[in-house]
Amino acid sequence: MKNEYKTKTRLAIVEFLRENADTRFTARDVLNAVNKLGNNLDRSTVYRNLERLCMEGRLVKYRETDINATCYQYSEEHGSCHDHMHAQCSECGRIFHLDNSVLDDAAKRIKAEYGLEINYGKTVIIGVCDECKELDGEKAD
Repeated sequence: MKNEYKTKTRLAIVEFLRENADTRFTARDVLNAVNKLGNNLDRSTVYRNLERLCMEGRLVKYRETDINATCYQYSEEHGSCHDHMHAQCSECGRIFHLDNSVLDDAAKRIKAEYGLEINYGKTVIIGVCDECKELDGEKAD
């Protein structure tokens, strides 16, 4: 990015989010995690940096209704996350970037039957990933 404003704080936030790109975080999650790594950030600094990263297209911001919070996910490596659907594991929070072609037929049927056009970038399918299913199976033993 040209003319990107770089500070130690911003770099710590970006590095944390980049290393955990498959997971969504609230601003509080980011604040706690980055401070655990030895930084001393305040809430307003984290919010300001998260908003700036969203405007640059490096983060996706969406409302998570089940926890009533705004969440952020690093998206730079996936291009525009506003153009494809996501799936999220309800157990571990991991985010999966979906190929829209997998769901195109369903989106067409929803449009035809209900008059509802799917907003791919804001659609999150909730499920349980294979890793969590395996862990759950181990707990049952």
